[in-house]
Amino acid sequence: MPIDSLPHLDEHATLIAADADRIWPHLTDVVERSFSRIGMTEYARLVSATDPVRSGPRPLVEGSTFPGFRVAAAIPGQELALRGSHRFSTYALIFRLEPAGPGRSRLRAETRATFPGFAGGLYRQILLTSGGHVIGVRRMLATVRRRSEQGPPAGS
Repeated sequence: MPIDSLPHLDEHATLIAADADRIWPHLTDVVERSFSRIGMTEYARLVSATDPVRSGPRPLVEGSTFPGFRVAAAIPGQELALRGSHRFSTYALIFRLEPAGPGRSRLRAETRATFPGFAGGLYRQILLTSGGHVIGVRRMLATVRRRSEQGPPAGS
């Protein structure tokens, strides 16, 4: 199923006082680290995620994986599209960088997902009512913003 055909779930955005080229290495680092924390491989295996482990080239390129996700597109300075599926959901998380004035960029994170069947519906309810998804996405955006505005690019 193409990413664009997945139902829109939510979107969050932040303004960053940096250009997209400076933000990009922080974005890829923060996203991968967020989903590669202790326990994520075990969780990905528990829910039968299609991509339960880290694999592929680094820095992230199309086809790279980490627990729960496969990179569907990696266009430096523009878009990082992640896709995944497990027994309760098929989902995508798309990060887009856009100019927002001189030396400023807008980073948007869009989530798309489908939750088939009764178990999928329960999973959706837990995901959305717990607030964990929103907190996690907003935390990633804030971390990317802070690192991009304060420190040198990742790997420097």
